[in-house]
Amino acid sequence: MTRCWYLCLVFFYTTSLMAQNVKTGIEVLQEHNFYSLEGKNVGLITNPTGVNQQLKATIDILAEAANVKLVALYGPEHAVRGDYSAGDKVQFFSDPKTQLPVYSLYGKHKKPSADMLTNIDVLVYDIQDIGSRSYTYISTLGLAMEAAAENNIKLVVLDRPNPLGGLKMEGMITESGFTSFVSQFPIPYIHGLTVGELALYLNGEQLLSNGVQCDLEVVAMENWKRTMNFEDTGLPWVPSSPHIPRATSSYFYPASGILGELYIFNIGVGYTLPFELFATEWINADSLAHNLNSLNLAGITFRPIHYKPYYSTSKGKLLHGVQVHISDYQQAQLSLIQFYILQETHKLWPEHNVFDMCEPSRISMFDKVCGSDKVRIAFTKHWLVGDIIDLWTKDINSYRQRAEKYFLYD
Repeated sequence: MTRCWYLCLVFFYTTSLMAQNVKTGIEVLQEHNFYSLEGKNVGLITNPTGVNQQLKATIDILAEAANVKLVALYGPEHAVRGDYSAGDKVQFFSDPKTQLPVYSLYGKHKKPSADMLTNIDVLVYDIQDIGSRSYTYISTLGLAMEAAAENNIKLVVLDRPNPLGGLKMEGMITESGFTSFVSQFPIPYIHGLTVGELALYLNGEQLLSNGVQCDLEVVAMENWKRTMNFEDTGLPWVPSSPHIPRATSSYFYPASGILGELYIFNIGVGYTLPFELFATEWINADSLAHNLNSLNLAGITFRPIHYKPYYSTSKGKLLHGVQVHISDYQQAQLSLIQFYILQETHKLWPEHNVFDMCEPSRISMFDKVCGSDKVRIAFTKHWLVGDIIDLWTKDINSYRQRAEKYFLYD
């Protein structure tokens, strides 16, 4: 009994120590006295996730650094301080705290223009990604890399963990004709890279517009491992957007985000469990949960749920559906969950064809987030996930082989 307790304490202490040793790019840069930025005019692309372990903003860290001249800020969707909602078109303004000019990269310009980069020697990118292709921050990264290349400016990425880890890769690569701000580059839906590795991949594989390559430096993390989920890092989680309030929210985003584009199902956005739910007025929650659990999907359990969204899809209406519970993250195929939902709801209620029920523009968004219309076309022939498995997984092995050349971590 005593020995067992001792071993448990040793294990807990060792695990905690390893987790606390993970350092993000901004912390590594700070420890090395901002070596990449010294004496340079710096422009910073960031948002509220750009913080150190003490939750001090990268904006303030660089603004206070004696050997760094921070001269401009650039905000992605939700802006640099997180004071804009999803989809809000942000305009130019001054940061109240530092009085620095803030240029919007989610308004008239999604790519920094030459005028926005006047007198900038180095662009710095420090934003927490969530590991899914349709999250717009990595589109901002790629477009910033293009702007840096076109204006002969160096770009420095301060690396951060992929909260999904570095092993999980799912989904087909975006096909030509389906590129958009939610599928900017030919990568899988779950890409398995840190933002630094992704930048190296886009640069090295010449996937930026016209094959341009920028002068790129990645300030790597210390002690991050590909097997780590975000909880393993010991780092604080800052909501990366209003509907990703916790690190675990990033696990559910790829499970429901594609289907959520149709605006037929409420996926928990507008309620207290964003991306964890699938519900409508016409679903029988117990029947759907029974059918889904009968599939015995690896690492996934479904629970019946009833609720009224406070806003968003079906606001104020009593909805019925299921909550997704992840029991074995490593085994779960996250991005296929929403297609199993479609399969079983169509089996139970075939009169509700969700693609007939939604606006054509929403079908277009569904296809763009999928990366192709082939997924929808193949699926709706028989409404079976089995009909899209090969299509959804066909690119993963070749992508993994290419991506491994850019791995910074084991």
